[in-house]
Amino acid sequence: MCLEIQQVFEIQKKNAPYLARANAEERLERIRRIENYLQDEERLSDLYKAMYADLHKPETEVIATEVGVVQAHINHVKRNLHKWMKDTKVPTPLPLIGTRSHIRYEPKGVVLIIAPWNFPFNLTLVPLIYAIAAGNAAILKPSEMAANTSAYISLMMYELFDESEVAVFEGNESVAQQLLDLPFNHVFFTGSPRVGKKVMSRAAEHLSSVTLELGGKSPAIVDETANVKKIAKNLAWAKFINNGQACIAPDYLIVHESARDGFVNEFGKAIEQLYDPSGEGIRNSSDYCRIINDHHYNRLLTLYNDACEKDARVLYGGDFDDSDLYIAPTLLENVSGDMKIMQEEIFGPLLPMITYRNREDVIPVIEQNPSPLILYIASENQGNIDYFMDSIPSGSTLTNDYMLSYSNPHLPFGGINSSGIGKSLGFHGFVGFSNERAVMQRKWGSMGMLYPPYSENIRKIFRTIYRWM
Repeated sequence: MCLEIQQVFEIQKKNAPYLARANAEERLERIRRIENYLQDEERLSDLYKAMYADLHKPETEVIATEVGVVQAHINHVKRNLHKWMKDTKVPTPLPLIGTRSHIRYEPKGVVLIIAPWNFPFNLTLVPLIYAIAAGNAAILKPSEMAANTSAYISLMMYELFDESEVAVFEGNESVAQQLLDLPFNHVFFTGSPRVGKKVMSRAAEHLSSVTLELGGKSPAIVDETANVKKIAKNLAWAKFINNGQACIAPDYLIVHESARDGFVNEFGKAIEQLYDPSGEGIRNSSDYCRIINDHHYNRLLTLYNDACEKDARVLYGGDFDDSDLYIAPTLLENVSGDMKIMQEEIFGPLLPMITYRNREDVIPVIEQNPSPLILYIASENQGNIDYFMDSIPSGSTLTNDYMLSYSNPHLPFGGINSSGIGKSLGFHGFVGFSNERAVMQRKWGSMGMLYPPYSENIRKIFRTIYRWM
């Protein structure tokens, strides 16, 4: 495998200059291959089966959170790539009069995309689309935990691209390690902060640039003015879609004490409406996913047991079944900072809730962890919204809804430090896979009058220029 990886890398490295010269239409032709593939109903059916086998993911969720997202970004690139590829003119400062400057967007070269298992199709294909749009060759490493989807992606890329353009290597951590031994021009990683540190460390050995889409604990604040009925249902959907296995899912709740009772009541109703409308049990819902594997199931069970042993109260759910990797939607209260569930990203259908009295009390709770990927604020009071935004750094902020921060390609997506490094999506995704080359051209004139030897007149000219810099 190591020899094969090295060979493919060398093939892509040799082909990269050819891809770099591709115009917008040639790049879009490659992207349309993906689009056309996903319009074939038989191939889509195979993807539905693969994702159900991996995550028990219903077809509707595959369309909404996987295929639909990929198609949305394809459409966005098709509308904008010609514009993105144009040189961007920049102003000329007065001391540089006679020159013209612009930014030229050039591909970085050969890029590595390491994808996660939770949205395995979306989070492999979307970065690939922007890598192709920027003119790069790409090697994909899908997650072995979503083995069926990984195999689907591998076959798809084999049918669509020559290995000199796009190649896939499946396998476990050892394959990722072999890939990271190579001097890629850019590494795009989506996953946990723990693994992200390792990826960044390995990339640093080659001075490879990185985009790290990580995660962390994204808090959901519900203040005393929030529309509790609406927010409770929106939040229930956002927390339990994909069984809570989403980096942008609300990780824990901070609810004003006056809204606590109303929220808990509406939240329970919302869960029943979403996953048990017929009263046959959430376990029997065809719309409720499962935990990816035994390891993550046991990790979540450990978080739950630790919280309960330290006096957390179960307000809803608490049902586990290891034979089916089933964990019910679960709401906990009376949680504290010494519990494991409040110290690490949950990445599952467990939702701890804390109540607060004064908005100033919220900040220390959130500051116990690194800056979140997304800060969720439910409020009808702009003063409260501004206060929380001014006091809490985050990669994104979303008010009065959930999970939408990844949906607008005109906005940059990414975290801060432990929740991510670099931005993606839309123009920001294109730039992330590009070298922003600074170009300056002398059109007329010269700086020769300022060359040594320095006379008193030249010193006076320098003093004058200095005031205009």
